[in-house]
Amino acid sequence: MCLAVPGKIESIQGDEPLSRKGKVNFGGILKEVSLAYVPEAKIGDYVIVHAGFAISQVDEDEAMKVFEYLKEIGELHELEDNAA
Repeated sequence: MCLAVPGKIESIQGDEPLSRKGKVNFGGILKEVSLAYVPEAKIGDYVIVHAGFAISQVDEDEAMKVFEYLKEIGELHELEDNAA
């Protein structure tokens, strides 16, 4: 199943809006994602990521709620499996 998952931007590379990428932390798992759809995002912001693209910003409280829901339904393993 493909889910959109919240993560925290740890670093950003690039200045061009369409080619900006960021290292995003998903509860300890770091992945590189495109930030093209969220040009206003900055380090420390939480974003919703789907298929390698940050598609929107979300506040920290909402991101933590989503993480708890994903833990409850056992979907965080998908992130861990893909990181290996």
